[in-house]
Amino acid sequence: MSATAGQVIRCKAAVAWEAGKPLVIEEVEVEPPQKMEVRLKILFTSLCHTDVCFWEAKGQTALFPRIYGHEAGGIVESVGEGVTDLQPGDHVLPVFTGECKECHHCKSSESNMCSLLRINTDRGVMISDGKTRFSKNGQPIYHFLGTSTFSEYTVTHVGCVAKINPAAPLDKVCLLSCGIATGLGATLNVAKPTKGSTVAIFGLGAVGLAAAEGARISGASRIIGVDLNANRFNEAKKFGVTEFVNPKDYDKPVQQVIAEMTDGGVDRSLECTGNVNLMISAFECVHDGWGVAVLVGVPNKDDAFKTHPINLLNERTLKGTFFGNYKPRSDIPSVVEKYMNKELELDKFITHQVSFSEINKAFDLMLGGQGLRCIIHMEN
Repeated sequence: MSATAGQVIRCKAAVAWEAGKPLVIEEVEVEPPQKMEVRLKILFTSLCHTDVCFWEAKGQTALFPRIYGHEAGGIVESVGEGVTDLQPGDHVLPVFTGECKECHHCKSSESNMCSLLRINTDRGVMISDGKTRFSKNGQPIYHFLGTSTFSEYTVTHVGCVAKINPAAPLDKVCLLSCGIATGLGATLNVAKPTKGSTVAIFGLGAVGLAAAEGARISGASRIIGVDLNANRFNEAKKFGVTEFVNPKDYDKPVQQVIAEMTDGGVDRSLECTGNVNLMISAFECVHDGWGVAVLVGVPNKDDAFKTHPINLLNERTLKGTFFGNYKPRSDIPSVVEKYMNKELELDKFITHQVSFSEINKAFDLMLGGQGLRCIIHMEN
């Protein structure tokens, strides 16, 4: 065990005290891991749009003070009682959802939605005792998604930690703990385009471009990118996108535009924005007889998906996915190996890098629609 095992660690964390207000770098206390928990030293983290949404707290449950962050890479500092498959020094990716390996979902080859550890955005405490492991001057600070990686040290449930190849560069593969794996897996594991097929990607942010990367790896002959921001089109070419459609350029529904471009519709489509109207478009733009549409983006809670039943009767398939259908502990290590074997490119997703003290700059970049992923160096 490390020299700090069993002790409270004092370290820096970026604390959100109020909705929408800049994070404040504070010295916080991080308690030792309890039963089935691990304490991690975070080396690199990245800002995901989900962090921003819950920090703004527009339409979400406001829970403050809180430490955000869920896309990261680090090293195990110490382990709690009952933890047998991780030890100090292991290189890991904390993941916002988990894999207990015991529930019906975990034992099913068809599901990654662990009954015990699936994502819970409202929970700000550990599941074992309903308490936080973070505090400042005795005041509890809430967790986020069971990870809270905007802290030099954090505590997570062992089921939310993927042990990976120690040779993998954490400043790159940390991206696989959320957005990139989500988009990539949506294509490879759910849409499953065949070589030479046509694929439409709705939304060319990081998740959408990861879906495009999956289509490129699959050998798709045409990858059509759909986005309202024409500035994204040039960047998307690096990810294999071959054609671009901006719905604003047409006076007819975008699904009709795509159907006319592809002799009746694409073979596969992936919706990566969460906009319910684009979800409908993504479904209605696939070819009858064999087309498959996959919903990746998260809608607003009051949204309703509406389409004529004939679209389903004409043998179009609609699917949904969560975290690209990857089981965190079982599958993510092999996705890291895809990067190590040069089958998967990650470097092109990284458009900015900042030190931990500049973390608010990462928020400014995302709010300004600039770049894809900003890597935050915790030790700088």
